[in-house]
Amino acid sequence: MTRLAENRNRVAHGITHEQCRGVPVPDVPTIRAATVADAAGIAEVHVRSWQAAYAGQLPEESLRSLSVRDRQRFWERVLSDPHQAGRVLVADVGNTVGGFVSVGPCRDDDAGTHAGELLAIYLHPRYWNCGLGRRLHDEGMATLHGDGYRTVTLWVLRTNTRARRFYEQTGWSRDGTTKVDHIGGIALDEVRYVKCFDPEL
Repeated sequence: MTRLAENRNRVAHGITHEQCRGVPVPDVPTIRAATVADAAGIAEVHVRSWQAAYAGQLPEESLRSLSVRDRQRFWERVLSDPHQAGRVLVADVGNTVGGFVSVGPCRDDDAGTHAGELLAIYLHPRYWNCGLGRRLHDEGMATLHGDGYRTVTLWVLRTNTRARRFYEQTGWSRDGTTKVDHIGGIALDEVRYVKCFDPEL
């Protein structure tokens, strides 16, 4: 394949030299189901994305204390549980986990029978602004739609304007519901967004 053809191929799949400076030239990302073998890569993405995305929004000491190993153990339990109701997809970039999305039934008390949830979506900071987040989002939503959900919810940190802008650009709307969650001693002030699938799809 010529260099021009390679560049066109990466642009078509959301990865370009210009957008991902400082990163080795990646293969075309593949979105696939996660396995237990991906737990370490998912954990790395989970921690590094939190530390980058929430800098200035959450206590610096708490972000520094996040443990990749602890996250890896968590994801090993999730991915090895045969009764796990949710699904986890990863963006495989040259045999490296560049990001992941987790989807499943909505956990909220007021959820209807046909409500799903976008539980988590994170990219390693080196892949921000490459279009890969949109691909992960769309694959996660397609998975939920294929599983028969009619509406989908998600929770996002109130101060995370970058993520909220992304969700609003992809058709999500805030429904006015809020909560304060606690993870590892960190209080998370969150707002809920909702999106309905087109009944004609």
